[in-house]
Amino acid sequence: MAATHTVTNQAPPLVGYDVFAADRVLVEAVERHLDPALVDEVRDELSGLGRSAGSAQVQEWGAQANEYPPRLRTHDRYGNRIDEVEFHPAWHRLLGKGVGAGLTAAWTRPAGHVRRAAAFVLWSQVEAGNGCPLSMTHAAVPALRTDPALAAEWEPRLTSTIYDRGLRPAAQKAGVLFGMGMTEKQGGSDVRANTTEARPLAEDGTYELKGHKWFCSAPMSDGFLVLAQAPGGLTCFLVPRVLEDGARNVFLIQRLKDKLGNRSNASGEVEFDGTWARRVGDEGRGVRTIIEMVAATRLDCVLGSAALMRQAVAQAIHHCTYREAFGGRLVDKPLMRNVLADLALESEAATALGLRLAAAYDDGGEQERAFLRLAVPAAKYWVTKRCTPVVAEALECLGGNGYVEEWGMARLLRESPLNSIWEGAGNVQALDVLRALQPEPDALNAYLQEVGRARGADHRLDGAIKNLLAELADLEGVEARARRLVERIALVLQGALLVRYAPPEVADAFCGSRLGGDWGSAFGTLPHSLDLATVVERARPVG
Repeated sequence: MAATHTVTNQAPPLVGYDVFAADRVLVEAVERHLDPALVDEVRDELSGLGRSAGSAQVQEWGAQANEYPPRLRTHDRYGNRIDEVEFHPAWHRLLGKGVGAGLTAAWTRPAGHVRRAAAFVLWSQVEAGNGCPLSMTHAAVPALRTDPALAAEWEPRLTSTIYDRGLRPAAQKAGVLFGMGMTEKQGGSDVRANTTEARPLAEDGTYELKGHKWFCSAPMSDGFLVLAQAPGGLTCFLVPRVLEDGARNVFLIQRLKDKLGNRSNASGEVEFDGTWARRVGDEGRGVRTIIEMVAATRLDCVLGSAALMRQAVAQAIHHCTYREAFGGRLVDKPLMRNVLADLALESEAATALGLRLAAAYDDGGEQERAFLRLAVPAAKYWVTKRCTPVVAEALECLGGNGYVEEWGMARLLRESPLNSIWEGAGNVQALDVLRALQPEPDALNAYLQEVGRARGADHRLDGAIKNLLAELADLEGVEARARRLVERIALVLQGALLVRYAPPEVADAFCGSRLGGDWGSAFGTLPHSLDLATVVERARPVG
């Protein structure tokens, strides 16, 4: 009898490899933005994390954390309110490794943002959900620095590399995690419509909060930055989960959201009713205070989307390298090669842009801060928008296998829309770009200086810069065309980076398609005359 269940012509699992060393684009970006004296140290550090990310054990943890999502326990067996979130052990293992790898410690290390950005890209390829508390904890630091006393107290805990789980007074812990609560059901992104009230308790900056947050990120955390209406207007507050005397603060988790993706991570609705809080910054300046946290988490949206794209493209190329059909390997078929090359371009452009923004944070100079005011919302808009179509097309490269849960691509696809929504959806980012353009000419000047460094290297990039300048010269009625304008801002910036740093084959393909107009409406429509084999080989996940 025939062996009807003999398995042949299947790609082996992409496992047991160094996710960092196998990503040429990420390795080059890290080395490009580092002081040469740090290169060896950081390369070794990231390769260690990359080997962990590529291991069978850690990949299994990622699957388990999503297969067994968190559960809310509002009361103990006696009826006491406890408001705790229970996680599968795999979640704690992943989060512990993320904290230990310095994903909350960028502010205290040399080249901290570049090395953290690369680590975030690596770790998010394993499991994206634990990136939320890692991102929030990292991003809380600049907001707290508006109050030196609070920063001195909390920053060492936030930047610790020790994952200390369990709800106890923060002073008794070796490390803490932070969440955030801005959104309310009546306002959404319009946070100035918040109705949560803050009543002063004393002259020492302590308040009592009463209200409801429709989305609270990472409600299992040790502390939160929230917005509430104080007598002087919308204000930022720090809400600890446990008070100094060990008593639980009033932090009522009403439910956890049942989400499309990001299922390993808890997102909740919470209620404040006499909740103790400390003011961060001045009354009435809550948005200005918390915006530093928002900017940092928006960069993580870019990095997280770049990570999902990279993993999807790596899986697609890996599969097509081994899978045979119609007399040869899929990766050698001209039509499939066009698809893979097109996806690889999108992934490389996202990675190059994300690491460039991280390097601007490390620089910290006035010019780079101005650049970030425009580039971060533009990148957040465009890169996160591109993530879902990239992942969907990569999934299709695996055929029916890609649609089957155990192959992992379905989880990537469910995850892919999140970063476009989190920290302000597309329209919010587009409006933020307009705000950076109009009252802040320094931001536009810094952006133009950045893209201007690539002028003269590619005629299609030069033409795109010229057309962009024409659009920027007339901002009359610009809101209605803001998405189109922001898209061009992001594409020109990506093109400039690739022209300067990527191999000629990559820059040529990107500029010809994204900036030169020789492109269709779906992936796999690159000009056939390009050297697509070189583009695909560059993106192949090999150590």
